[in-house]
Amino acid sequence: MSLPGILALAVGSAAFFSLATALKHRSAGQVPHVQHFRAADLRDFAVETVRHPLWLLGILADVGGLALQVAALHLGGLTVVQPVLVVAVLFALILGHRIAGTRITRRELVLGGVLVVSVAGFLVASGAVTATAGRADRLPAVIAAAASVAVVVGCVLTARRAMRRKLASKRAAGLLGVAVGTIYAGTAALMKTCAGVLSHGPGALLGSWPLYALIASGAIGVFLAQMAFQAGPLTSSLPATATTDPLVSVALGVAIFDEQLRGGVLPVLLSVACLVVMSSAVVLLTRVKVAVDTAAR
Repeated sequence: MSLPGILALAVGSAAFFSLATALKHRSAGQVPHVQHFRAADLRDFAVETVRHPLWLLGILADVGGLALQVAALHLGGLTVVQPVLVVAVLFALILGHRIAGTRITRRELVLGGVLVVSVAGFLVASGAVTATAGRADRLPAVIAAAASVAVVVGCVLTARRAMRRKLASKRAAGLLGVAVGTIYAGTAALMKTCAGVLSHGPGALLGSWPLYALIASGAIGVFLAQMAFQAGPLTSSLPATATTDPLVSVALGVAIFDEQLRGGVLPVLLSVACLVVMSSAVVLLTRVKVAVDTAAR
């Protein structure tokens, strides 16, 4: 498939994920609150979450997003697909305005344009649009997996301590958001690996470990995302997730799948600048989205 087709799949995936986030965020405020990471609290939280209708609808939206994401990753690289997924913030903002019955402001349009341009700028400046992904390299994959697990565990343990203090709710939500973004990047790499294995038949996929690693990491990511929504304001968790995911994904694409990006001082500086602008736009748009959601209530 051509690049426009891959981008269309990624954008469609982002639309589904934005709907899923909105639904699951609302459900997180309607289930038992987790304060001290006690086993009983975590059990009640998990049981009530999986029974909540809004969460179940969010999971259905996730399934649609994942199907399109897998197709995009099978045809394109991590360095292309994952950065495009940040436009989910735009879809979430539009959805929030729709629910609130309000109009998008000129400032939001400008920020949305900046986000789109920064993503496109990164794809062009870095050469991601022309990068060819190879097979996963085992040693870099093992190192990346170990580093990701260390980051996730560190963030969760630190968030656990922070959640014991009400004033630290923003920090806890942000840390959990980073953990979720790291997991999402890892699951994207596993999706790409599983899509490659699936080309050899369903039996090959069922007999491969990446499938079960994907299921496990996906379940953990969904659980931690719900906790992040509940731990603190969306302005802390969503920007952390939305920016960590593409940044880590780019690193994994280069390290594990040998997706070659442009070298040289100028391309690297432009790529970094685009990523910084993209992250800033995500943070600002998230703040606007929260304000719109508050008005909708």
